[in-house]
Amino acid sequence: MTVEVKAEDVAVPVAEELLKETKEAVEEVKDEKDNCKAKVVEKSSSYREESNFPSDLKENERKALNELKAKLEEAILGNNLLKKEEKKEASKKFVCDGEEKEEKEKDQAGEECEKEAEKKEECEKKAEKEAEKKEECEAEKNSEEKPNECVDVEVDKDVSIWGVPLLPSKGDEGTNIVLLKFLRARDFKVNDAFQMLEKTLQWRKEFKIDSILEEEFGPELNSAAYMSGVDLQGHPICYNIFGVLDNEEIYQKTLGDEQKREQFLRWRVQLMEKGIQKLDFKPGCVNSLVQINDLKNLPGPSKKEVRAAVNKAVALLQDNYPEFVAKNIFINVPFWYFAFHSLLSPFLTQRTKSKLVFARPSKVTETLIKYVPIQEIPIQYGGLKRENDYEFSVSDGEASEVVIKAGSSEVIEMPATEAESTFIWDLNVLGWEVNYAEEFVPNDKNSYTMIIQKGKKMGSDEAPIRKTFKSQESGKIVLTIKNCSGKKKKMFYRYKIKKTSC
Repeated sequence: MTVEVKAEDVAVPVAEELLKETKEAVEEVKDEKDNCKAKVVEKSSSYREESNFPSDLKENERKALNELKAKLEEAILGNNLLKKEEKKEASKKFVCDGEEKEEKEKDQAGEECEKEAEKKEECEKKAEKEAEKKEECEAEKNSEEKPNECVDVEVDKDVSIWGVPLLPSKGDEGTNIVLLKFLRARDFKVNDAFQMLEKTLQWRKEFKIDSILEEEFGPELNSAAYMSGVDLQGHPICYNIFGVLDNEEIYQKTLGDEQKREQFLRWRVQLMEKGIQKLDFKPGCVNSLVQINDLKNLPGPSKKEVRAAVNKAVALLQDNYPEFVAKNIFINVPFWYFAFHSLLSPFLTQRTKSKLVFARPSKVTETLIKYVPIQEIPIQYGGLKRENDYEFSVSDGEASEVVIKAGSSEVIEMPATEAESTFIWDLNVLGWEVNYAEEFVPNDKNSYTMIIQKGKKMGSDEAPIRKTFKSQESGKIVLTIKNCSGKKKKMFYRYKIKKTSC
């Protein structure tokens, strides 16, 4: 038996939670009758994000999708998408509203309820039956003492989620994609997927999702999680840096009491909704996110409220945003985390395992560039992206990548044909340990070469370089990078030249 342990959406998994889940998984395997062993997930180096084209689905998956669509169509047209308990409460409110008003006006409500118990029960049964059959309720129009209010039950054919219509007969291609998310989250078990969808719709109504995008929260939380850039496949990226919550001042402002913790949940859900707005629910298009979780400076055991709030946020996102994560990348991972993951690994499904990526502190940039363009990686993680960057933008294109062999040098030239030019360049060498020099070489042979920076040995902990140089005459910037180590190095750079304003 394979026990699926979700690793969805945002997460800074807590050691205690992981250990608990691991123990539960192990115990479940031990309790199997016939002493059967847990199935080992087969490794697949070629595992890819699953297709949303119906023609690419397996036969059982296509069958499950059609069954779920039929079930959903029937539920929507029959006005049965809400839970039975809610329909019962709604019927009691609409049809028996007159009786409820009467009870409130009487001082001895308990005695009156006993006397009219049979009549009330009959009314409730009738109301529920009428709601299910979409019949118009009729009340006594001439009654002055007990006027019953009648409400027409209308079928909401426009019910939707994330802007995608859910009524299959509308033929929206996004409907299949949304339903496939719920099916995959429940292993293509139709009834389970339908119940999950039903609960999600109910939660969205109770949580008032429709208004959440207009809500404003304090700036303190902006550094804890934010959307920034896209990966190599175009998935929007969400960074989760919950280590900032270890700061006592930020902690008190964001999670200091119950009301603030509830605001924290709404803020995190709002961020998820903002990310989903960047998606396109069409086959072959991007309809999932990438989560990058920074585990550096995780809040300690004394910050129980932080862990509780984060775990609650994770649970909400797992339950109500299924299969919205293409990759879940954990960076600055401490040693103990790998130990727990090795315990969990045999119990993870292939779908979950394919999304998980882990990087030690020394391998953060090296890991991220496998999935994210260097110009989209924030500078604090070894990339070239700077906050409020007014020099480079997405329209400037990708950075160039060069491999420098051990003991060899690489020369980069940036020519300017006009005088009064401004050179701007970014450069980063993974792991550095190189000699680096900068100079300006004028086109006029009678002019002198200008040394911008003498050759300097760059240590392994150097940050990416951003330089600006203004020239009075035409010429070129020459960068020389010599690999001093015994290993090849990857270098990334980009530059632009613009006319210096007067």
